[in-house]
Amino acid sequence: MDDVFLKLSEIQERSGAFIALYDGSDCLRFANRAFREAYFIEPDETPLWADLMRRNFAAARGTVIRTHAFEEWLVSTQSRRGKVGFRAFETDLADGRWLWMTETVDDNGWMLCIASDITSIRAAERKVRQDRDFAMKVAQTDELTGVANRRFVLARAEDVIAKAAALSKSVGCLAILDLDNFKYINDRFGHAAGDIVLRDFARKIHGQVRRLDSFGRIGGEEFALVLPATRLEEAELIVGRMLLQVRQSRPLRGNAEFTYTFSAGISEVRGNDTLDTLYERADKALYCAKLGGRDRIQVEKPTEGEPAAVG
Repeated sequence: MDDVFLKLSEIQERSGAFIALYDGSDCLRFANRAFREAYFIEPDETPLWADLMRRNFAAARGTVIRTHAFEEWLVSTQSRRGKVGFRAFETDLADGRWLWMTETVDDNGWMLCIASDITSIRAAERKVRQDRDFAMKVAQTDELTGVANRRFVLARAEDVIAKAAALSKSVGCLAILDLDNFKYINDRFGHAAGDIVLRDFARKIHGQVRRLDSFGRIGGEEFALVLPATRLEEAELIVGRMLLQVRQSRPLRGNAEFTYTFSAGISEVRGNDTLDTLYERADKALYCAKLGGRDRIQVEKPTEGEPAAVG
């Protein structure tokens, strides 16, 4: 068996395919020679994907990133990266090569990336597919904040629900996050300030989202956080850290005294859930958090005669 793994390693290293493996924190753990050369990675390096993209963008090499605002591009891309079990797309490199890239993600968030050089395909055909991929990205992204939109993040909740139904047990949680007193912020400081706060909130939460989690704006000042393979107790701790982070934020320049908070309701996926029932319980918990004084988390409490989550 050792000989088989050794041979596999040798073939991967010599292969013309681009092969890389990222762990659940999006840290590169393996890359063959073709991948390292294409993305300018030293043999002993293990960079985070975000840092690798950042430095290659600054040097105008590696993946072609068509933006003048890299950090905004990064948030938008990370909101969708690694959130589904398999994804295939096309991308181009600064040296003129065109790649067909696949991403396969396991239940622990490890991602296997395999790409093939498809430069020989006619440029006109590539342009059509590139436009298609761009349209898909726009359709899954909230225009104001750059994070995933309602369609994308609730589809990830449905993925968790489907898995719970197949296993007949809880396999995750849904948290609804809502900014406190947002109407007052708009009325007192103006809608432009309100937009700044929404973008700041999205950036603060996005920075703490794990690889397998999905975070997006579902409307107005309301956001959703899907937490696969997470029990209520752990979900409450995760959102609690987010509360602390947001409390410390000072997003309005020239107004160092301005602060804002959010409230959250969390429900656990059950084997017989639909998106409507899961969302309704999280929304009820959020309502209780608001009634309880805001700037807090409320975990769902089963009503009398209602079964608790299993698993």
